[in-house]
Amino acid sequence: MKLGVVIFPGSNCDKDMIHVLSNVMKHEVVELWHKDHDLQNVDGIFLPGGFSFGDYLRSGAIARYSPIMKEVIAFANKGGFVFGVCNGFQILCESGLLPGALLHNTNQKFICKNIYIKSSGNNSAVNNAIDNGKALKIPIAHGEGKYYADKNVLDEMKQNNQILFHYCDENSNVTEEANPNGSLENIAGVCNKNKNVFGMMPHPERASEGILKNTDGKLIFDSIFNYLEKSIENK
Repeated sequence: MKLGVVIFPGSNCDKDMIHVLSNVMKHEVVELWHKDHDLQNVDGIFLPGGFSFGDYLRSGAIARYSPIMKEVIAFANKGGFVFGVCNGFQILCESGLLPGALLHNTNQKFICKNIYIKSSGNNSAVNNAIDNGKALKIPIAHGEGKYYADKNVLDEMKQNNQILFHYCDENSNVTEEANPNGSLENIAGVCNKNKNVFGMMPHPERASEGILKNTDGKLIFDSIFNYLEKSIENK
C-alpha cells in the first residue's frame, strides 16, 4: 500500500508518522511537500502534527492554502482516505473537510502529556479494531486543541456518528476532570459526514511501539489499515 505524508514548513511530527507507517505498519510512504501538485497515486493521505507556518493567524489557517491542499481536498471529495493528527486536524478543519474548529486551550497554555481517550463506536476507519470500553493512553501536545462546533453542527454530527473519540479517565469515564483542553463534550476526534476524512488531537504515532512502553496508538493504525485493505480489495 502506498501512503502520502504531507509536510508543511513547521511540520515536526512528519518523521514520527513516516516511521510508524513504514517501519511499524510496513507500508510504502512518500513525502508530499506543501508546494506539490502531484499526490503520486497514493492510497491514503496523512497530515502530521507540528506548527505549520509557525501557527501564525490560527493554527492551520495558512497551511490550508498551500498548493498541496487543493489536491488533498479533491482527493477527499472523491472518497479518498485522509487522516490528520493535531496540526493536521486543525488544517482539515480550516480547509472545511472536517466540521468545527480548534480553539486555544481553556488554560491558555501549551499542554504536553499522556491523556486517555475512548472510542465512541467501532464502525469507522479509525476505530473498528478498538473495544469501545477500553481507555487508550495517548500523548497530546498542543496549544489550540479545544474542539468547538455550534449546536446545529454538533447535533448533525451526533446523528451521523461523526464523533470518534472522547477524552476520558483511565477507567473510561468521560468527565470534566479528564478533559485536558476544554473541548466541547470532551471531543478528541471527529470525521466528516462521508466517513473518509478523520482528525484527532492526540498523537497515536507516539504510542505505537513497545520500545515506547505504549502500543495503544497502534490500535488506531490497525483500524486504519483494516479499512484501507478492504477498500482496495473492493475496488
